[in-house]
This record gives sequence, structure tokens and C-alpha cells, in this order.
Amino acid sequence: MEKNDIKQEDLTQCRDLIEKCRSEAQKRIIGQSSLFNGIMTAFIAGGHVLLEGVPGLAKTLAVRTFAEISGLDFKRIQFTPDLLPADVSGTLIYEQGKGSFSVRKGPVFTNIVLADEINRAPAKVQSAMLEAMEERQVTIGEETYKLPDPFFVLATQNPIEQEGTYNLPEAELDRFLLKLVVPYPSAQEELAIVRTAGNAPFVPVDKILCAADIKKFHRLTGSIVSDDKIIEYIVSITAVTRASAGKKTSGHDITRYITFGASPRAGIALLQCAKVSALFQGRSFVLPEDVKAVAQDVLRHRLVLSYEAAADSVTADEIIARILDFVPVP
Repeated sequence: MEKNDIKQEDLTQCRDLIEKCRSEAQKRIIGQSSLFNGIMTAFIAGGHVLLEGVPGLAKTLAVRTFAEISGLDFKRIQFTPDLLPADVSGTLIYEQGKGSFSVRKGPVFTNIVLADEINRAPAKVQSAMLEAMEERQVTIGEETYKLPDPFFVLATQNPIEQEGTYNLPEAELDRFLLKLVVPYPSAQEELAIVRTAGNAPFVPVDKILCAADIKKFHRLTGSIVSDDKIIEYIVSITAVTRASAGKKTSGHDITRYITFGASPRAGIALLQCAKVSALFQGRSFVLPEDVKAVAQDVLRHRLVLSYEAAADSVTADEIIARILDFVPVP
């Protein structure tokens, strides 16, 4: 059992601040509360997000809104098939007057990067982006430059278009902390959206967070207590996704739907996001409900499904739900 040295006053302040961020976002975004919560979770946990949804579901608007609320620098990169790695990370420019090269830093040098339609860029560009995400640094020429802190990438991809796209390899998908699937709005939400007649992007939002708040979020998350039984619960969930586990759920072998299961990195991500979920609730300890709340977003892109899953129309979310029902709760 970890030692708990968190003051309840600090937890309450953070919870109220997070709720204020949500309320501010609702001035501009109708619905999509799970999308904004996911973005907040990944940001506090220190990871990156892959957003998947059809066009027009406020993915870009949600990212831009979060950037304004957080007060951080924001840049958007539109990925296209003709994009070059230098267009993302930067390059050396020869200055004829000086007779020397100077560094021109790319748009990746900012706090929040929206990598729009990342699957439209070829492998070299995707690799340059994902290297920056993992290493938090970029090499231009012979020099290595640190990226700003915090550095937060939100990449989008359109699930319905395959022409002119380059799917992200599974090993690179694993670098994203969360994959958020953006749903269609409900009928009532869509009525409200249409009534605004596209004015939502012009609704002003206030800056809520400052650098001290962000550091406090990170510090408190690292101090959230997780019992050994919670960690065993997380490891049990990831273990069931692997063929070597040989587990059965509800009389069906769940591993026949999975070609490759979740790696230990998935377990680390589950624990980190569960701690953020506890922080959202103003708690200093993790409950099994926190693990369940983040499991879908953490695991859905880390499972490589088999042809049998496609034949039976079984999705990753359905498999994860079965696993959560099957694994005993501590």
C-alpha cells in the first residue's frame, strides 16, 4: 500500500477547478462531455490522445477550446499525403547573406498540437510525429531540441475513409495513452447544435488554468494511492487479452477474437488514468470503478482483433466489456 500524503483541501480545489473547466467548455460545445473528459484525463496523466470520429462532430473545436481554457500555446497541423517530416519538426535554412544555416522550427514546437487526419500522412511523417510524442524532443541537423513542457498531442483520424490513407501500425497506436471514439450527438443535442447555426466556435471562453494548476494536477495524480489489489486487478484485465492466458468468459473463449493482446504499457496506462479518474472525484485513492471507467479508452486501440472477430462483427469495446464482466472485482 502506498503512503497517502494528500490534503483533502487540495483534492477539493482540483475537483472544483476541473468542474469549472467542464462548465466553461459547455459554453461552446454542446454534448460531447465524454470527449472533453477524455482530453482532460490524458492531459493530466501526461499522455497523448487519438480521436476517431466522422467529420463535423466538434473534434477540432473541443481541442481548440481546451487549449484556450488551459491558456497553452496551440497549433494545428493538417496532415496530407505530400507532407514531409521537415514540415512537422522543422529544418535547416541556408541564409545566403550570412553564409550559414539557421534552424527553422516546425509547428510541433508548441504546447498543444492538433495532428488533423494523421492517417493521411505517409509513414515517414507519422514516425517523425510519433518520435516527438515519445521522446519529447526533435533533432534538426546535428542538434537536438527539447519540446515545450507540457507537450500534448491530439491526433484525429476519420474511420470511414480508406482511400489515400496510411493506417497507423499497431506498435505506433500503442504510443497513444487513450483512443477516444467520438459519437454522434443525441437528438436533443443536435437540435441545440443546429439552432446555434454554426456560431459555437465564436463563443468566447475564459482561461481557467495556469502553469501552477497544471503542475498541481500532475503532483496530486502521482500521489493518488493504489492498493496492491487494484494493481492485481489491472494486471488480470490485461492478462485476459493475451492468448497465453487461455481464459474463457461466459462460456466463450475470448482470446479467439484477439490476435495480439495488451502489453504491460497498457497496464501502466490503466493505473495512471484510474488515478486521474479518482482525482476527478476528489478522492485520494483508486477504486475498481475508476479502472472500469477508463478501460475502454485505454485498451480499445491496443487489441489487435482476429478475422474471426470481424466475421462475428465483434468490436474491441464489446470484448473489453466482456473482460470487465469476467474478471473478479477486488
